[in-house]
Amino acid sequence: MPASIIDGKKIAADLRKDMKARLSGRSEGDRPGLAVVLVGDDPASAVYVNQKEKACREIGVNSFMHRLPGDTGRGELLALIGRLNASREVHGILVQLPLPEGIDTKEVISAILPQKDVDGFHPYNIGRLWSGESTVAPCTPMGIMALLDSTGIEMKGLETVVVGRSNIVGKPAAAMLLSRHCTVTMCHSRTKDLPDVVRRGDIVVAAVGIPNFVTGEMIKPGAVVIDVGINRVDGALVGDVEFEPALQRASFITPVPGGVGPMTIAMLMQNTLQLAGV
Repeated sequence: MPASIIDGKKIAADLRKDMKARLSGRSEGDRPGLAVVLVGDDPASAVYVNQKEKACREIGVNSFMHRLPGDTGRGELLALIGRLNASREVHGILVQLPLPEGIDTKEVISAILPQKDVDGFHPYNIGRLWSGESTVAPCTPMGIMALLDSTGIEMKGLETVVVGRSNIVGKPAAAMLLSRHCTVTMCHSRTKDLPDVVRRGDIVVAAVGIPNFVTGEMIKPGAVVIDVGINRVDGALVGDVEFEPALQRASFITPVPGGVGPMTIAMLMQNTLQLAGV
């Protein structure tokens, strides 16, 4: 029997509806505020930023957009972050990545106050995440956990394979899965016998950024598959998982598009409300 499709679009819409209800009736001055900083004219980044602005309007979050030219210097960018840190209207700050060459991403992320770090990328918040403390967590891994929860499976003790070790998805996802008592294996480009490792996974999280990298025959029968990849191939969006063969082996699987992507924006909004104390 084919796997059940995990509908991230619907789950995200339900979350946004709940957040909108929580903010209903608040005056503009009493709403959470999200500042988004976009440096340069990367087309994909512009699309993401527009989606974030749309989500703010939908649920009632004040959006403060700052579009800077690609030749913006380090000092100018850090000065803007300093002003946003000091603003009482701004509860969350997001600097859209990637930044242009010549700007130190780690320095910029570290300049954001941890209590306004809506992306959950600040070293302080990452440290709290790995220590098992309450914190603001990265949005995409939060979305992954919400999608897993939607299946109703008991994650405790399950063997979980995370393919990809980025600071944005793979590593924080591993920390969150560990906090739910999964047995976690992280894979990467130097993992020996990668297909055999992936086949052990009761849960497989694919976040490597290579289309169809996880083939259907790597999926353990009955596994839950979360595909984080968004890759454009011949004009179509495909994930990191070979979808049709995996569909025949998994118990649950996320589609691309319509799986993890919508959840990332929903979790960004959720983090903004959390930072505003709503």
